[in-house]
Amino acid sequence: MKFLVAASTIALGSVAMAGAAHAQSTGSVDFEQPIIVTGTVAKSVAGVETPNTTRAKQVLDQAIISRQAPGQSINDIINLVPGVSFQNNDPFGSAGGTLTIRGFDSTRISQTFDGLPLNDTGNYALYSNQQLDPELIEQVNVNLGSTDVDSPTAAASGSTVNYRTRKPTEDFGVRMVGSAGRFDFMRVFGSIDTGNLNASGLRAFIAASSATNDTIFGGIGEINKKQINARIFQPLGDNGDFISIAGHYNRNRNNFFGSVNLRSDTFPDTKAERDIKTARCTVPAGVAGVADAATSCGSAFDYRYNPSNTGNIRINSRFTLADGLVLTVDPSIQYTKANGGGTLIASEGLTPQGLSGFIQGSSSNPNYFAGVDINGDGDILDRVRVHSPSQTQTWRLGVISSLRYDIDDNNTVRLAYSYDRGRHRQTGEAGLLAQNGFGADYFPIDNPILAKDGSSLQKRNRLSYAILHQVSGEYRGDFKDLTVTAGVRMPFFRRNLTNYCFATSAGGNVACFGTDAANATYDAATTFQGPQQRIFNYSKPLPTAGFTYRIGASASVFGNYSKGLQVPGTDNLYQSFFYAPDRAEAKPAPETSHNFDLGFRVRSGRVQAQASGWWTIYNNRLASAYDVDLDATIYRNLGRVDKYGIDGSISFMPIDQFSLYLFGSYLKSKIKNNVVTGETISNGQTVPVFAQTAGKREGGAPVYTFGARAQGEIGPVSLGVQAKRTGPRYVNDQNLPITSGGSVVYPNKTPAYTLVDLDAKVSLEFLGLNDKTFFQLNVLNVFDEVYVGGFSGTATSTSSVPFAQIGAPRTVIGSISVGF
Repeated sequence: MKFLVAASTIALGSVAMAGAAHAQSTGSVDFEQPIIVTGTVAKSVAGVETPNTTRAKQVLDQAIISRQAPGQSINDIINLVPGVSFQNNDPFGSAGGTLTIRGFDSTRISQTFDGLPLNDTGNYALYSNQQLDPELIEQVNVNLGSTDVDSPTAAASGSTVNYRTRKPTEDFGVRMVGSAGRFDFMRVFGSIDTGNLNASGLRAFIAASSATNDTIFGGIGEINKKQINARIFQPLGDNGDFISIAGHYNRNRNNFFGSVNLRSDTFPDTKAERDIKTARCTVPAGVAGVADAATSCGSAFDYRYNPSNTGNIRINSRFTLADGLVLTVDPSIQYTKANGGGTLIASEGLTPQGLSGFIQGSSSNPNYFAGVDINGDGDILDRVRVHSPSQTQTWRLGVISSLRYDIDDNNTVRLAYSYDRGRHRQTGEAGLLAQNGFGADYFPIDNPILAKDGSSLQKRNRLSYAILHQVSGEYRGDFKDLTVTAGVRMPFFRRNLTNYCFATSAGGNVACFGTDAANATYDAATTFQGPQQRIFNYSKPLPTAGFTYRIGASASVFGNYSKGLQVPGTDNLYQSFFYAPDRAEAKPAPETSHNFDLGFRVRSGRVQAQASGWWTIYNNRLASAYDVDLDATIYRNLGRVDKYGIDGSISFMPIDQFSLYLFGSYLKSKIKNNVVTGETISNGQTVPVFAQTAGKREGGAPVYTFGARAQGEIGPVSLGVQAKRTGPRYVNDQNLPITSGGSVVYPNKTPAYTLVDLDAKVSLEFLGLNDKTFFQLNVLNVFDEVYVGGFSGTATSTSSVPFAQIGAPRTVIGSISVGF
């Protein structure tokens, strides 16, 4: 294939251009570029590159991205990188998934889009169904154990994932892709490139996509995803300076599906058990003068919405101020409106205090108290099931700036400043259900149920500001075959949090009384903290250092150390509101990690290979644990975890018509301490009960992964096959079976599974069409394996049964791509 031939070409002139795609911000791209230039080999082999940096890093470009399912999430595509494990909730990239890298979950992995941070400002979650259309991604790179010194992240205990948008082409071009597949999947993608509009090289593109499908389990939900992207690129001279402005908007209207209690008698073992349908229902009308009971219709998981509107504007720029002095500035703005959740029960009466509002309780008893007729039957006697998701709206401003100075040909320094400010509004307005059991509105915040006092019924009400000021510096020295780097970033995090509700438990339960909150006395027998504001500040120097040593023309040894940091998320900090401000529990500590890598790589025109051993010391791990004083399970710091393992890959192209890629990893983690899970009476004394976690592995992460991809070309046809084996994952941190009533309800780990995917591409040039027109076929999970998808395995309890996603079944997708 033509792109495979190009990928194997050795051309020193293209090395610097390839280097510009290896890091997240423009400043990091500019700083790393000279390291790439010191090598003597060119770009990727069959879409895979192991850049010549001090970090353990791997890059995938369009040669491999374009062969995956159309519209696929980039987080699923990096499943081809060693150390990465991703369980996709559906075959199409539109319904979310579960990501771990070297055992760290997605809340501890920093992800950026042209330098713009994508982790949620509140809980640091990543939403894999809201990523950029893969046709527009130039490349994605994964730092397996470190981050760049200018990265504005509060969530990088583990690795980083960075992807970059392609530039507009210099020639006019149009591309259209139409796809169809199982589960009524339909997708259309189109893009227009203007080409150069003037002699200075000003150019732009605009692209849009629309994808719909039925939910793959249950049979009652739908998924609808639309996306618009645009970019304007203006070169400034011929020395690499430029200004780029890009915009992105993504709209999802999704149903949840496929999450099942992980018990041997409920989680499917066969295709017949897996491919079940959810019964449909109708919400009954209220009866005047009768105390109607709440219906169960709408309570099933498949009826839940997970809608989102996300958008951003990104500016990237580079300016040469003087010989050897370069300034880069990347400002951005983001907006998010999203919710997720199910239903609760509302009473048309008032609370015992005579107030309208919300009190956290069980899902079978009223939580909302309205004092008004909700179901429209003319009385206020009823209990009514209502739509009750958790609503979030976020505005986020940021900038990453860097000033690089070349002291001489061998020594370079840079100073950077990063700013990130997120306004995070979290509410929980209740809305009505339609007659079919689904929410009457995707966003109840737009049309909430109003209580007697005129306030909206809501289950939470808080305003958060997540603010970061960060200064950093970095040095690079080139000494013949040896390159060394050293740097430090100094973040100053501020969390300005206001809870407008009463904190009624250390587990995060609240009571919200709307406009009556100021006068509410609540239950005198209940311990609580009233509405309040608290401010948390965190700051810690984060050093990094590394080296590469070239051995011959194509091999090198590399090593790196970096310190990582994750500041407690807003959910955890709001739980601490239950404690008095002077209590130690009200001041949760940030997580930190010390990350070490040592490896060997080979880069030539036919081979890209890398192997590395790594070790991470992970301190102050934040997870759920029992608090003896409160007799409750809360989030707290659990101490130290040691992680270590090996990662390796090789991409090999013996001839231009065939390539082979092999990758694999092994992970070991060791929790250092036993964790308190409760208390008991022994010899008349109250003593703590410990979970036997010391020496055990962390749950949820696979013990090993390995896989391969082969691709070949015969005439107009090219065929690819890829397979990945994902090892067992422990279901809890004690590495013990889940029990109930003394009986084992699930083993201590999920079974290993293997997924095989096929992709075929047929050029239609033989029909007289151009070389940009082709047919592509993708077959995912070829052998239709039934397996456990994503789940969280961080619980310490052996009686807590997690919910797990059912693995996506075999899916066939056909696409026609037309371009000119």
